[in-house]
Amino acid sequence: MIFQDLNLITPILQALEKEGYTNPTPIQEQAIPSILLDKDILGCAQTGTGKTAAFAIPILQKLHKNKDYSKHAVLKALILTPTRELAIQIDESFASYGQFLGLHHTVIFGGVKQGNQVNRLNKGIDILIATPGRLLDLMSQGIISLRNIEYFVLDEADRMLDMGFINDVKKVIKELPVVRQNLLFSATMPNEIVGLANNILKNPVRVEVTPVSSTVEMIQQTICMVDQKNKADLLLYFLKNKDISNVLVFTRTKHGADKVVKMLAKSNIKAAAIHGNKSQIARQNALNDFKSNKIKVLVATDIAARGIDIDGLSHVINYEIPNISETYVHRIGRTGRAGASGIAISFCSQDEKPYLKDIEKVIQKKIPVNDTHPYILVPTAEEINQEILKNLPVKPANKPANKTATKKKKWYAKR
Repeated sequence: MIFQDLNLITPILQALEKEGYTNPTPIQEQAIPSILLDKDILGCAQTGTGKTAAFAIPILQKLHKNKDYSKHAVLKALILTPTRELAIQIDESFASYGQFLGLHHTVIFGGVKQGNQVNRLNKGIDILIATPGRLLDLMSQGIISLRNIEYFVLDEADRMLDMGFINDVKKVIKELPVVRQNLLFSATMPNEIVGLANNILKNPVRVEVTPVSSTVEMIQQTICMVDQKNKADLLLYFLKNKDISNVLVFTRTKHGADKVVKMLAKSNIKAAAIHGNKSQIARQNALNDFKSNKIKVLVATDIAARGIDIDGLSHVINYEIPNISETYVHRIGRTGRAGASGIAISFCSQDEKPYLKDIEKVIQKKIPVNDTHPYILVPTAEEINQEILKNLPVKPANKPANKTATKKKKWYAKR
């Protein structure tokens, strides 16, 4: 199938052609026609499979067809997303797909002064991409009204749950018109999100193109068992590989991310960190430097797991394995996007083995172990003993004595 088969208008087809897109991904192929038919959507697909285009393209088309361009723009579409990085990425997607339409859109998020965002809102917009905190703040100031919203998108719904945004989401929903089209998209679908979806969506079309919490087959995954103290040396070992053109490294903590950047700097490797303690300008500059190949390594906490979309990202390295299983799916999904291949390497120390076990249960596959690197974790004595016991031949159990036969023998003996 090609995009022309989806009954899209010419300006959007021109934009897609200019961006180099010809064939829709499975979720786009299934979601776009249903959205154009005014259906609510519950979309579940792996990260990196084109969920943003799946809702952005039909929303742009419907807004364009119903818009009176002679009047001041009125906010009709709201996209709610958990992180600043992801909000910016979605705004860029609307700019790309709608570049020949003349619709107005903007993005708002916290961590920066509101002045420029308010000025843009006052000029009139058709589409708003927002993080929950800043949206509720500007609503409380009377700067934003949701009374004319016709299209509501909740993107990365499971991440909203993880980051504690569910109450904020419910506050936003209370301010929306009763009659509207709802589109809920997520890479994973835990029971709590299914419950939330049931309260938001009306007779939704469920689009599930891949198993829940599955990983993209084009991503080559490996585990490196390594002692915690040797992780820095192992990272340097991999970075010497000329095949690694750029790499996104994940840590669990902000302090850990900064520590890795300092360690790399001592080895003359250009790197930058993005996490919650960095200003929005610093985070955006780091991301831009990474995209333009000014730095080879970007070190991030999980705040960036959903918000980074980098063409041709070759490698993801989990310097620390995530303690939330579903997060692993989102981390490695930064590579292998849009049908491309990618490599995901995870460093696993002794205390992280339970996390690895949980991840393999969620993704329903065993991740191959790389036992050729120079910093292999030596198994503990207990693990060696368990392995030996596991491989010992099992002795046949003694058959229970036949009590009747025993009694007969004793009786004959007495005779």
